[in-house]
Amino acid sequence: MLHNPKARITARLTIALYIAVLATLLITTFYPAPVEGVSVPLMLTVKLLPLLAFAIPVFRGHNRGYIWLAFVVIFYFTQAVVTAWLNEGTTAPMILTVLTFLLFTVSMVHLKVNRPIAPPVT
Repeated sequence: MLHNPKARITARLTIALYIAVLATLLITTFYPAPVEGVSVPLMLTVKLLPLLAFAIPVFRGHNRGYIWLAFVVIFYFTQAVVTAWLNEGTTAPMILTVLTFLLFTVSMVHLKVNRPIAPPVT
């Protein structure tokens, strides 16, 4: 639920970044090559399922869903930073690091902008 016209912009940015993070996680599963001896469906489930749980709250703009999404995105950000550090800054982990940072930041800005307007005190 949007309480402010400015919240429409931040909600759309959050949706775009959410989709970008999901797409990046999907692409990095298969590129440059899938990990040998590991089930691809299992890898996709572990990578995507925690984020897919927030699809409905993100697309509907529910503030509580945004709060919980931010908590989960912190884990993805941490994993991306560690992977980028260990791989000496390869492209895919760096992209995921930037996208998760932006998703967290924009979702928090959305929560700030989308606060309910309090009725005037009489």
